[in-house]
Amino acid sequence: MRELVVLGTASQVPTRHRNHNGYLLRWDDETILFDPGEGTQRQMLLAGLAVSPLTRICITNFHGDHSLGLPGVIQRISLDRVPHPVAVHYPAGGQEYYDRLRHATSFWDNSDLRPQAVDAGLAGRPWSVETSAGRLTALPLRHSLETYGYRLVEPDTRRMLPERLAAHGIAGPAVGQLQRTGRRGAVTLDDVSAPRPGQRFAFVMDTALCDNVFALADGADLLVIESTFLSEDRDLAAFVGHLTAGQAGSVARQAGVRTLVLTHFSQRYQDTSRFREEAAAEFAGEIVVAEDLMRIGVPGRVEALA
Repeated sequence: MRELVVLGTASQVPTRHRNHNGYLLRWDDETILFDPGEGTQRQMLLAGLAVSPLTRICITNFHGDHSLGLPGVIQRISLDRVPHPVAVHYPAGGQEYYDRLRHATSFWDNSDLRPQAVDAGLAGRPWSVETSAGRLTALPLRHSLETYGYRLVEPDTRRMLPERLAAHGIAGPAVGQLQRTGRRGAVTLDDVSAPRPGQRFAFVMDTALCDNVFALADGADLLVIESTFLSEDRDLAAFVGHLTAGQAGSVARQAGVRTLVLTHFSQRYQDTSRFREEAAAEFAGEIVVAEDLMRIGVPGRVEALA
């Protein structure tokens, strides 16, 4: 199961039809909650989602629309007695905000949270952590406070080709041996398999256009990206550190994205179809204009040619 569940699509303030941010990524054994804004706990209930499968929570920044739902989610983790550790990633510069939200009210704290602050200055390398789904990387973005985007990359593997295995007389336990050692006699793994590129997911919120937006989006099978404004308000977008739908489409085109998910819409716009039109002028691939409680499947894997 690899899918994104959209819990909220508003930006600074919720509207009658859009909750604050909230995005839950189900990726095999990993269940990652991104940017739980106010009302996330209720949106999860409406979407039929429990907190029990959560393995980690990722915060891009500590503006309220990206983090005010964190206390409720944490308290629900305790209430439901989630038995496994839950990692929480957030900007290191926002430690005081995390500490306040972590203990915002009185509750019976039964959770096993593992906070891991994101620090881009760590030995001059991008911050990353290995997960069961692949490597999760965070890169700094350009906003009015410390903000990070996230990128999940599944390791590349190889796909065994039955017809080539048969041609070399390799079957049964010998296949496993070949996979482990890379060679069986004169036959190499390359002789009987083809590359299987890992899938990629990117999450970009609260940023003006910068190099790291493209780095995060590079080759993403699914890119979730803010498109707070339309081009008619491009000057305002640049001033407050946000993207337009056209810019999001341009990023997707230049980065070779497969499916583009637009979200984080300003409350000033009622007709979200205009966001699709602007993005489509730049990007010819699949575009999803996110709606609350929508489910979006990660596109099927593209197999490399043998």
